[in-house]
Order: sequence, then structure tokens, then C-alpha cells
Amino acid sequence: MTSSSASAKPSAGALPVLSAMMFLQFFVWGAWYVPVTGWLNDLGLGGLTVWVFSVCPIAAIVSPIFLGMIADRFFASQKVLGILHLIGAVFMFLIPMMITKESVAGTAPTSFWHPCVLLMLGHALCYMPTLALSSSVALAHLTSVEKQFPIVRVSGTIGWIIAGLVVSMLLPGGDKSPWQFYLVGIAGVALGFMSFALPSTPPPLAGKKVSVGQLLGLDAISLLKNPQFALFMLCSLLICIPLSGYYQQARNFVDFSGLADPAFKMTFGQMSEVFFMAIMPLIIVRLGVKKMLLFGMLAWVARYGLFALGAPEKVAWMVIGGILLHGICYDFFFVAGQIYVDKDTPHEVRGQAQSFFVLITQGVGMLIGAQAINWLVGKNTTTEIVGGVEVVTKNWQQIWFWPAMFAAVIALIFFVFFKEKKAAGAK
Repeated sequence: MTSSSASAKPSAGALPVLSAMMFLQFFVWGAWYVPVTGWLNDLGLGGLTVWVFSVCPIAAIVSPIFLGMIADRFFASQKVLGILHLIGAVFMFLIPMMITKESVAGTAPTSFWHPCVLLMLGHALCYMPTLALSSSVALAHLTSVEKQFPIVRVSGTIGWIIAGLVVSMLLPGGDKSPWQFYLVGIAGVALGFMSFALPSTPPPLAGKKVSVGQLLGLDAISLLKNPQFALFMLCSLLICIPLSGYYQQARNFVDFSGLADPAFKMTFGQMSEVFFMAIMPLIIVRLGVKKMLLFGMLAWVARYGLFALGAPEKVAWMVIGGILLHGICYDFFFVAGQIYVDKDTPHEVRGQAQSFFVLITQGVGMLIGAQAINWLVGKNTTTEIVGGVEVVTKNWQQIWFWPAMFAAVIALIFFVFFKEKKAAGAK
């Protein structure tokens, strides 16, 4: 156990190694999270898609408890990061070994308890805590957080992009290949061993007593007495429902639209994210938090609107345009949302408020969204026998129309009722 009196010291030479850590952190996620639908469909396991995309939200709800009760109190952060990635890699190696075309031939499973889902849940339970751990390690060893952390964080986005390129362009069979899981496993092992060589980061809560409510940010519930904060959290939860639908079904829609290398096309969203993250400091000064959040919500309306309008004729520019809006959808809402939480909450509960924001969005909202989009796709899918062959048809226009309307209603409510607190001295 690391002494609680120990403290991490910022290092001027830590930027390259921390950037490499963040690159691999998101390479691990990006190499399977979008491409996996191609593999599932190829094996006839499309019925498991809803559960596969539920494992990360479930893990996001559980991970704060693990981090606060165990990792953040007793063990150095970089060691926990390494161990979790090594264990998570084992689950990924097991997936293509146990789930093969031969093992699932003639089956159409839809159960959460399918071995494929359970193995992915095992990986997610190991992976989701590392999102916070990798950020904690980085923040503890940067000499200038404001200037250097964006560089470190954007390295993660680049890692996600490169992962999509490798899966789409280099693996045999592209995103239908089981090799994507071996790729994730190899990257996880590399990051696992690399983590033990990272600068020492003592457990931040060593010697402190914390409750489960504090870890989940539930003590911040008292902030919901503020109508504006409550409205912000409600809209945040609701907007994550269509967000989950994007991750779960957009790759399939790109494939339906006839665009080659769908996993590669999906990385255009992360490319736009890099651009908008770079210009965001300039924009937020001019627009303020409310307008940033509103534009983020409206970008979801525009994205799904483009998908819906382009679906009947498979209009390529509308599909690509919707993907490119990801930078606004994600950065303008989530990054601006974190800034709002930081600015609008008392210092003593600020950390818990951020945890609550993550729990509501990445956990509860994404989990509801995974189930909702699966229901919507089911309602708009027809099966018929043509020439003795079963033909499955999805009405993609309707599948994207309703999330667009849903996001539009949320944006309207937010625009009408949310009042941004004016800065001191503002007229």
C-alpha cells in the first residue's frame, strides 16, 4: 500500500508517456465498440446487440463504487490501471476462442446470459474504471493541466481513430473479423505492462472514509433542489438515449447505405471531435455554456434528421454529414456540461456532482438508450420469405426519425426553461 502522505509530483517529461497511455486507453475501446456490430451480424448474433451495448453503461454505474471503496483508497492508481487492463485483455482473448461460427451455428440468441455478453461484461467491468484512472494519472503528473491535458486527451481520440482504421483496413474481413478482439487484447496487454512503468500515483483517498452515496455522487442530489440544475440533469439523461442509439446502430446504417469500410467511415466522427475540441475554448467564450449545450442538442437533431432524410435513397453525403456532426454532438454537450457542473456547484460537492453527471449520462442514460433503440429497430423491422429465402428489411427512415424528434423536444424544453447564471458584473 502506498502511504497516504505520499503525493504525486508533476514531471516536465511526463507528457509523451502520458499521451501514449491515453492513446492506448482509447485504442482499446475504439477497436471493438463500433466494429463489433459487424462481427455480431456476420455470426448471426444480431439479437445480442442490445445487451452488448448495455455492458458499458452497467459497468459505468458500478465502477465508481469499485474505484472509491478499493482502488482509490488502497492501491497506487497506475498499478490498478495496469492490473485491470491485463485482466480485461484476457476476456477479449477468450471471446473469439469461445464464440465462433461453429459454436453458434443454427442459433439466434437474445439473452443477456449468453457467454458472448458475459465475456464482454467482464471486459467492461475491467475497462470502465480505467477511464477515470487514466485521467487521474495524467492530471497528477502534468506541470500545466490547462495547457497539457487537452494534448493528452486528444491523443485518446486519435487512438480511437487509428483503432477504427486498423480494424477496417488491415484486418482480414474488416469489422466482421474476430481478430478485432485479439487486437484489443494485445493493446490491453501493452497498456497493462506499460502502466507499471508510469510515474507513481498514490491512492487519492488513502486514509479517508467514504460512503457509497458519495462515490456515486448521490450526495449531490441535494443540488436538484435548484430547478436549473435539475433541468440540466434531466436533459442530460434524456439526450443520452439517442446517443446510445448512434453507437449501437450507426455502423449498421452506414453498411446499409452501401458505403465501403463502415468502421473506417465511423472514425470521421472522432476526426471532427479533434477539430471541435481544438476550437472549443474560443467558442465557449463567445457563446456561453447555455448556447454551447443547446447547439450540442440541436446537432443531434440535425444528425438524425440527415440520417432519416438520406435513408430512402441512401444519400452518401447525408450519411457522412451526420457522422461528421459527432464533434459538435459530443464536445459541445459533454465537455460544456462538465464545465457547467464545475461552475454551478459548490466547491465541497463539485467532485460528487461530476460523478453524478457521469452516472446519469454514461450510465443510466446510455443503458436506457440501448434498450430503447433495440425496441425501435424491432418495431421497424420486417421479415418475409422471398424465393425461399428469408429477407429482413429495416425502415431506417423511421428508426432515425423518432430519435430526431425526441432530441428536438429536449432541445426545445432546454431552450425555453433553462436560464444560464450570469457572471458577476454582467448586465
